[in-house]
Amino acid sequence: MKKTVMKVMALSMASLMAMGMTAFAAETEKEGTTYDFAGGTVYGIYKAGDQTWFIDEGNAAKAKVEADGGEFIYVDSKMSPEEYLKDIDNAIANNAAGIVTCIPDQTLSQAAVDKCEEAGIPIVAADDALEVDGEKIAPWVGIDAYNIGAANGEWIANYAIDNGLVDKEDTGLLIMTMDTVSSCVPRAEGELDKWTEMCPDFPEDRIFKADYDGTTDKGNTAAAAVFTANPQITTWLVTGANEEGTIGACRALESAGLDKNACVVGLGGYMAKDEWNNKGADGTCMKAAAYFSSLQVGEGSVEVLEQILAGEEPVMETAVPATVVTPETYKEVMGKDAE
Repeated sequence: MKKTVMKVMALSMASLMAMGMTAFAAETEKEGTTYDFAGGTVYGIYKAGDQTWFIDEGNAAKAKVEADGGEFIYVDSKMSPEEYLKDIDNAIANNAAGIVTCIPDQTLSQAAVDKCEEAGIPIVAADDALEVDGEKIAPWVGIDAYNIGAANGEWIANYAIDNGLVDKEDTGLLIMTMDTVSSCVPRAEGELDKWTEMCPDFPEDRIFKADYDGTTDKGNTAAAAVFTANPQITTWLVTGANEEGTIGACRALESAGLDKNACVVGLGGYMAKDEWNNKGADGTCMKAAAYFSSLQVGEGSVEVLEQILAGEEPVMETAVPATVVTPETYKEVMGKDAE
C-alpha cells in the first residue's frame, strides 16, 4: 500500500469530499488498515489535550502511527481557537504527512481544511467534526452520538421506574449539555428523547438543563447552579454530554449533600471507572456510564488517514458504538480500559 510522497501531495481533498463516501462502523470488528509512513510525521492536534479522553485517544493514535513506521506528535490546543490555527500552521510548516484533530471551535473548520488542502496535507477529524452548515468537509471518526445518548436515557429511565422515582415530587432530571459542539448536541437529544418516551408523564418543570464547556470545573459550576436554584428537588437524576461534565455534577452533588439519593450516568466510562476503582460502588453517585473506546477513535482516525494517503476513497463517517456499564459489569466489558 506504499505510495510516493508526490502522489500523496497530488490528492485533492476537495474532490475526495465531493465523492460523498459514507461508512458507518458496524459493531463487529473489521481488519484494520495498514500503511507505511516511512518515517513521516503525523500530528494529533486536540482541543483539550490535558483531558483523559484525548490523552488516551492520542496514545492510541500514536501507537498506530508508530506501528506503521511513522512518528506521532501530540499537540494540546488548550481550547484556544487562536492556538489551534497556530498548531495547524506549525504542522504544515514541518511537512506533516497528515493531521488528525479535534477542533476547539467548529467555525474554524473551513479555515483549517483550506490550510491543509493548500499544503497538500490530508486532515481527519476526531470526535468533533470539521463541518460547515452541518455538512462534514473532512472525514470524521467519533461516537454514535444520538444512540449513545438514547442508551443513557433508557438506563436512567429504567433506574427511575425501578426505584419508584418517577412519581415522586422531589425528583428532578438534569441533562448536562454542550450546545455549541455539534457532536455533543445529539447526545443530549438522545438522552431526553428516550427519557420522555419511557417516562411520558414526568413533569416538564422538573427537567433541567445545564450548559458547560466540556470541562469538569465548568460542569461542576453549571450543575451546582441548578441544584442551588431548585431546593425543592432532593433526588437528582443526572446525565450529560461527556464524562467530565457528569463528574463535575457528582462533585456538586457531594458539596450540596445531595449525593446519597442521586443517580449520575456518565458518558465515556473513562472517569466513571476511576470513581468505582477508588471509591467503590457505594462511595459515589455515579451509577452507570455509556462506555465507548477512545482507543477505537484514536486508532480509527489514523486508519482513515492511511486510506487517504494510500490513494483510496476516504471513509467519511466512522462511528464507534457504546455499551452501558455499571460497577458490577465495567471490568468485564472495559477490559484494560477499566484499570
